[in-house]
Amino acid sequence: MSHQNEHTDVLLQACLKGKQSAQVEVYNRYYKAMYNIAFRIVKDSAEAEDVMQESFLNAFTKLHTFKGDVTFGAWLKRIVINNSIYHYKKQKKTRSVDLDEVMYKVEDNDEVALNENGYTELKAQKVMETMKSLKDNYRVSLTLHLVEGYDYEEISEIMDISYANCRTTISRAKESLRKKLTVNA
Repeated sequence: MSHQNEHTDVLLQACLKGKQSAQVEVYNRYYKAMYNIAFRIVKDSAEAEDVMQESFLNAFTKLHTFKGDVTFGAWLKRIVINNSIYHYKKQKKTRSVDLDEVMYKVEDNDEVALNENGYTELKAQKVMETMKSLKDNYRVSLTLHLVEGYDYEEISEIMDISYANCRTTISRAKESLRKKLTVNA
């Protein structure tokens, strides 16, 4: 066991006994990394700060459940990721979306059909409605990518899938959406 891990174990034992100085030390050791994780998922500095604070509170409250199977940092990271995803999903319901931008991204090529006024034939609202009929993993990945603007790496982390699987899922989701839009046109 490394010296760093030994010191962390001593700190965690002190935290279990309620020593605030040990909690401050643990917080100072991990807060930057945990903030960065939260920020990559929620995409807002203030929200990331809230998620990180909540995660530390959860960790200190549930510290007695930490078994030591993984490092404390890995355990804390999982708490932050779970809280970030939960917060992200909760906030997603209240975010507004530029539907015309989504339509443009779905077309994803130079063959965007325009009517005489220069507007896309397929209304963005129809795209959003059609997206609801996709399989869950297609709908979620496409929403994260097209609507929320996450890149493949971020989506693979959020959805807990490999990078290659993420790219394939999004590609298939776009194709499925195009087919459904064509059938319903």
